[in-house]
Amino acid sequence: MSDSVGTPSRAPGPAAGASATGSGLIRRRRRRWVRGTALGVGAVMLAAGGGLWALYAKLDGNITSDQAAAAELARYEKERPTALVKGAMNLLVIGSDSRAGDGNSRYGKDSGTERSDTTILLHLSAGRRSATAVSLPRDLMVDVPACLRRDGSRTEPMFAMFNYAFQTGGSACSIRTVEKLTGIRIDHHMVVDFDGFKEMVDAVDGVEICLKEPIRDKDAKLRLPAGKVTLDGEQALGYVRARKTLGDGSDTDRMNRQQRFLGALVHKVQSNDVLLNPVKLYPVLDAATSSLTTDPGLASLRGLYELVRGVRDIPTERVQFLTVPRESYVYNANRDQLVEPEAEKLFERLRTDTPVVIAGEVPRDSDEKGRTDADDGYSAYGPDDGKSDARRPEGPVAADSPAPTFSGTTADEDTCE
Repeated sequence: MSDSVGTPSRAPGPAAGASATGSGLIRRRRRRWVRGTALGVGAVMLAAGGGLWALYAKLDGNITSDQAAAAELARYEKERPTALVKGAMNLLVIGSDSRAGDGNSRYGKDSGTERSDTTILLHLSAGRRSATAVSLPRDLMVDVPACLRRDGSRTEPMFAMFNYAFQTGGSACSIRTVEKLTGIRIDHHMVVDFDGFKEMVDAVDGVEICLKEPIRDKDAKLRLPAGKVTLDGEQALGYVRARKTLGDGSDTDRMNRQQRFLGALVHKVQSNDVLLNPVKLYPVLDAATSSLTTDPGLASLRGLYELVRGVRDIPTERVQFLTVPRESYVYNANRDQLVEPEAEKLFERLRTDTPVVIAGEVPRDSDEKGRTDADDGYSAYGPDDGKSDARRPEGPVAADSPAPTFSGTTADEDTCE
């Protein structure tokens, strides 16, 4: 049968490419699947990105920027020391005894003021080959400059205990006091409170220390056996703050205990790959950022990351802890004063990023500039005043080392030895 124009007729059927079993439908379905998959993957990536951004924003927003201190320090910029070595960094870490907030109120009534329970000057060498933490006693008698009070008034310059600076003028006053005392430019600072310290310890699943004797301290709520023990956050806070029933009851003994604990904390963080494991790192960052008040330069994840990145590869044997050379104050045995010229020798080495040596550590071969492989390590000795365990090194270290030596510890030391 032919159509009207003589063309052979065809049985009616579906058009080409529309067959239920044809390749055209398969291609269309494949295109739809690809588009759908791409949209799904895109949605997941956006959701993941949004989640990551939310986590970043949360951590970034946790940090309190110390704008008031920045403004106060800018006011006195002309009288502040000049940084002498490019790349070296000096960070002032202040432990506040504030009772403000739910986590801190259990330790006493909030009086509206806070003191520097612990202050550490942390020196990071250029190239980040070593870190040296120097404890500054809260009872050290120092010249405190005129500072801005929290109520807007100003104090008069005063010769007083070191923790008076933070109590009256906050972190800016502490920084200016330290700079006046040492001649060292403070590049950054951070303030952490009781609750933040506890959360940091809990975030790394506790810190192991070694006790030579059992601890029974009612005030600190500590009941610990002798030997190796892992402290949780609450126990760690009691351990580093206890004073009356541990050791000889002096602030010196407490600072030594704090240094040993911080060394164990550094060792724990480096040994279980916290800094390289996102699952482990997040709770640490959350705890740390939630408790920190820092200068604007550090008040962001980027700022903290740059700091952590620079120190994470420092070997634990080159993370050093010591106390500034000091002795009992001549007019009050319950106060401290610097031991000179040892203290100034220490400050000069920090200012110039010159290597210093922990007592008992023999300097290795020097390079052409006189720097040793024991880069930026030092230790301090002072007179045996009955209040300090500072001691002069014995044997060849004292005789052969051209640099002054200071008693201290490193994060690599085993507290059980």
